[in-house]
Amino acid sequence: MAQPLPLVLNAPEREGEQDQEPSPNEESEVHDSFHQLIQEQSLRAAEEGLELRPLTRTPRDPGHAHQTLPGPKGGPVYSAATLRVLASMPSRTIGRSRGAIISQYYNRTVRLRHRSSRPVLGNVTRAARPSLRLYDLELDPASLEEDEKRSLLVKELQGLSVAQRDHTLREMPLSLAEKRWLREESWASRGKPRGRQGRGVSCCSRLRYACILGLHSLGLLLLSGLHYGRPWHYALKQIGGQFGSSVLSYFLFLKTLLAFNALLLLPLLAFIVGVQAAFPPAPPDPPRPAASFTGLELLTGGGCFTHTVMYYGYYSNTTLNQPCAPPQDGSQCSAGAGSLPYSMPLAYLFTIGAAFFITCITLVYSMSRSFGESYRVGSTKGIHALTVFCSWDYKVTQKWASRVQQDGIRTQLKELLAEWQLRSSPRGACGSVRRGLARGLAWLLCLGTSLGCAVAVLTFSEVTIQSPGTGSQEARLLALPLVVSLLNLGAPYLFRGLASLEQHESPVLEVYVAICRNLILKLAVLAVLCYHWLGRRVASLQGRCWEDFVGQELYRFTVMDFFFTLLDTLFGELVWRLFSEKQLKRRRKPEFDIAKNVLDLIYGQTLVWLGVLFSPLLPAVQILRLLLLFYIKKASLMANCQAPRRAWLASHMSTVFLTLLCFPAFLGATVFLCYVIWQVKPSATCGPFRTLDSMYEAGTVWVRRLERAGPGASWLPWLHYHLVENTLFVFLVSALLLAVIYLNIQVVKGQREVICLLKEQIRNEGEDKIFLINKLHSVYEKRERSRASRNQGAGVSPAALADEGDACRDGEGHCRHAWHPRSAPHVTALQAET
Repeated sequence: MAQPLPLVLNAPEREGEQDQEPSPNEESEVHDSFHQLIQEQSLRAAEEGLELRPLTRTPRDPGHAHQTLPGPKGGPVYSAATLRVLASMPSRTIGRSRGAIISQYYNRTVRLRHRSSRPVLGNVTRAARPSLRLYDLELDPASLEEDEKRSLLVKELQGLSVAQRDHTLREMPLSLAEKRWLREESWASRGKPRGRQGRGVSCCSRLRYACILGLHSLGLLLLSGLHYGRPWHYALKQIGGQFGSSVLSYFLFLKTLLAFNALLLLPLLAFIVGVQAAFPPAPPDPPRPAASFTGLELLTGGGCFTHTVMYYGYYSNTTLNQPCAPPQDGSQCSAGAGSLPYSMPLAYLFTIGAAFFITCITLVYSMSRSFGESYRVGSTKGIHALTVFCSWDYKVTQKWASRVQQDGIRTQLKELLAEWQLRSSPRGACGSVRRGLARGLAWLLCLGTSLGCAVAVLTFSEVTIQSPGTGSQEARLLALPLVVSLLNLGAPYLFRGLASLEQHESPVLEVYVAICRNLILKLAVLAVLCYHWLGRRVASLQGRCWEDFVGQELYRFTVMDFFFTLLDTLFGELVWRLFSEKQLKRRRKPEFDIAKNVLDLIYGQTLVWLGVLFSPLLPAVQILRLLLLFYIKKASLMANCQAPRRAWLASHMSTVFLTLLCFPAFLGATVFLCYVIWQVKPSATCGPFRTLDSMYEAGTVWVRRLERAGPGASWLPWLHYHLVENTLFVFLVSALLLAVIYLNIQVVKGQREVICLLKEQIRNEGEDKIFLINKLHSVYEKRERSRASRNQGAGVSPAALADEGDACRDGEGHCRHAWHPRSAPHVTALQAET
């Protein structure tokens, strides 16, 4: 075996670089050092011989001098010389040993720029270098080599300053225990401190580093606590692992709605409910009799809840603080004295407007962010290998966490394989026509059902107007919410039965179709209810507080929808599972209906947005409803439901949910409230706008009062006129919002196109490698054939030709006539595909 060749890397070191961090401008030196190391390793691999399995020469081709290797099925078979060239490439030479060895040589190369004395790399033990022969260091019988490498690394660390040592240890891809051992050994082996190096490990320095490590550990602990302190962190992981991303998207959407309602409730509590509770209105002149609590008020929202901060009619139309303190002589305050009063009508109007504006911005941002995350890649090519080899989190140590992670990876692989099989499945023409006719008929039946439900709601609402309930018959007020909830419960089951007859190939398409049908039903019912409240109830309740009635009606719809959701969970999942197991003797459980449950959430959230003007505490009721609904649905899902029989990847489902929540639901609720504020006359007996012709006039009254207050507040009327009353500003804000949405969509579209181009470039790079390797092999074959023909013409035997091939190698172990990376620089640039 040849002796190690000494290799000295003479990289000059400039003054003042001992204590500096590595500069990015010097990476070329690092690259050159690596290039020299790779060349040295290539020479040694050529001297020692490659571990390639040779094939014996066949008797049919005695003149074939070079050896060949078996290639893959259907692929080319290269000669030993070609394989030797390929094995000498940098992508085949480095990476055969442990990653810590690569890190060691990287840090040694970095250290060459900071030390004047350069060690000779040739004197380093052969086992510490990347080798083509050693696929794993544990196969080396010499166990002392590991200690020798560690001692060498400790000596190198001792020659560094404290900052450079910490930086080097941080860059090493080693475990924390190994890094801690190296740091302790480098400190313990230094002995007594002397000179400049001793001052780096003094008691003060150790105390400082101990404090830094303690604070760093405390920060990591707090971050992990915040990470696990997120609501339903483990529950969501468990649901995603057992039931897949499709069912998980429902619970994530529920969590998003909870955040939206909390964001909507906070300003209402701070500027409307809290202020009115601190300054309650004056009691009416004839005192009202105290209403007794019977328990039915929890369903109807009336009774003792009527004259509370729960509803619009309780709030006053006066100022809630005195403009100035009374003078000592008993005279009254002069006009314009004191600070500006807190106008309750203005606060009521502007707080609801600001809350809706914040909700709109948050909703658009969430939708755009979800769109970017869902559609950035646009395909799942290559994700199978990433899921198999890169999905496991090695920081997981507990059994329950590893079990959840295993379930998640298994479910993700099922979804990816199902999507791949769906794209590759053949489709017949006759079957497509038959399925198209069935789907058209199903759509007609679904649209007819939705229209029939809307007509039924309209007819029953007219009946309730003709026979209104009295104060002693508040239970009759539950009739309309009961009918609407029954229709919302029964129609989706009809849609599900029709979907089973359509036989959709894609479960994703089936869910989207069910969402569209349920959405049409909900929108039709809500449109009829809005007409019933604003077109019929306002006219029939003249002289009474119609805002309180609409607020109570929306409260009843919200509560009744929640109870019918519980009934659907009980009978549609629990009772059906028991009946299927006990009577039908089937072990198959029902599946979780994603479309119906998601549309129920959107329907309930739309009711809250419609009623927040008439009942400011309705978001609090919705928060309580969502919290109970999460735990009830989770318990029913785990006990009564099974994973979807046809797994599918819900990569875009969250984006679709947020889009439906934004445009049909939030936009419709905003149009409804804007019509109420600008066009409908408020009640003259209750509420903060009782003396105005419209709720919008509260801003005009406030501006007039500011104009009389003095010149110090003259800028506020100007701001109100140009930002609120001027339609140009509203147009500009709307145009800016649409422009942001459009630009975000275009950016995501551009990212997808760039990613597609990069994927195409990677594929072309692989084809270029195959092309150059084939060219290299063909050139070598031609040279061998020409040499063989010349030798045969001269009468040289094949054995002599083989001896000549062995003798033509130079002292470095390479054939002078064969192609080598040094003689073919374009070949050495190739990177072999994995």
